[in-house]
Amino acid sequence: MTSPRNYPLLLASQFLGALGDNAILAVIVGQLTLLAKSGAITSDELRTRSTIYTSILFIPYILLAPLAGYFNDRYAKTAWLAGGNAIKLLGTAVCALSIWFGYIWQAPGYFLVGIGATVYGPAKYGILPEILPRERLVHANGMVELLTLLAILVGAIVGSVMVDQLPVGICYIILAGIFGASLALNFLMSRTPSDPNVRLGRSVGEFFGHFGALFAGPRLGKVLVGTALFWVCGATMKINFQAWGLDVLKLPDNTQIALLGLWLSVGVMAGSLTAGKLLAVSDLTRTRRYGVLLVVMLLAVFAIEPLGLQHLGQHLVTKLRPDGTSATVLAVLPVVMGLLIGAGFAAGLFLIPLNAALQAESDPAKLGKTIAVQNFCDNLGMVIAGLLVFLCVKASLSASQVFLVLAVMVAAALAWLKFPAQVKDGEKPPMN
Repeated sequence: MTSPRNYPLLLASQFLGALGDNAILAVIVGQLTLLAKSGAITSDELRTRSTIYTSILFIPYILLAPLAGYFNDRYAKTAWLAGGNAIKLLGTAVCALSIWFGYIWQAPGYFLVGIGATVYGPAKYGILPEILPRERLVHANGMVELLTLLAILVGAIVGSVMVDQLPVGICYIILAGIFGASLALNFLMSRTPSDPNVRLGRSVGEFFGHFGALFAGPRLGKVLVGTALFWVCGATMKINFQAWGLDVLKLPDNTQIALLGLWLSVGVMAGSLTAGKLLAVSDLTRTRRYGVLLVVMLLAVFAIEPLGLQHLGQHLVTKLRPDGTSATVLAVLPVVMGLLIGAGFAAGLFLIPLNAALQAESDPAKLGKTIAVQNFCDNLGMVIAGLLVFLCVKASLSASQVFLVLAVMVAAALAWLKFPAQVKDGEKPPMN
């Protein structure tokens, strides 16, 4: 067992790193909002660029998934925690070159941040059995997940506030400070062991072999498709929020747009907690119903613009608050908040039974590889989300119509996604 200080240092480093990952995206995409409001770029250019930049982070997760697992098994995980943050710091510096050499420099910079996150990801979970006793692992995994979710929410809002209020150069200095602090915490950790017996060819082969085995079975392959479908929905909505917030809701700045993602996340958390209370492990009998509920909520979000619901109550609020901007924000919040929370709630109900079934029905000896395959599929789903929004823009569909296309896509997936009966106790899962 290594030094007991490793665990709190890991939690602090993970929070700062995840906060930085989301804050830097908010700063990059937030500049597009400012350009659009000044008339420097069109709405379609805003949507196209926003989609591309948001998707950049997910590409390294797909390309490097087998290698990231190998490196974290072969070498000390503390070294890869530090390495991941060092790459993120380099990526931030490359992004900052855009101040002098043009906005395009933010693309390779953010891609480097994605590589750093890909390297860091497996290490933050894989290190836990090396620094904690077995009886603390469940709680520790929960803490890492909780802090990651909190960092995602806080990072998106902090980055949006920064880009609204501060010069871009100052934003990147602050982001460098966040990643630098996370890196410094990694250097304070006691070094964990390496394993020279791990071989690259075997590790990569095992990844793809297990990938094929999971999808060859009748049940867990569809579970993986289901979890990826959740991330398609979440990523599509968040990518689309910027244009939707500006064009439909007429929100005044990046901070207000970032709050749209907050309401969606609040709904996901509520749905996740409710699912944990209502459903038994491996019970997928109602999962498709929750998917149908998600489709209904997506259709309701789409209907906001054609039904004029974004203006509901605006006249009354304008009388009470004649300052214009504040009135608009206050008017859209009740309807938009409720529908986004509802969509997130349905998505949380849909996701949690799938996650639980995947963990419960996988071979315990291969659970780490199963989670690696799931991460690959989920990130592929988010790239598909970016492609979906990109194609919608090229087809001249409005930001509201993107939600309609997403609802149709989810409905089609649900029609195919019929889960076989649960494996009975004592039976060996078919794919393992």
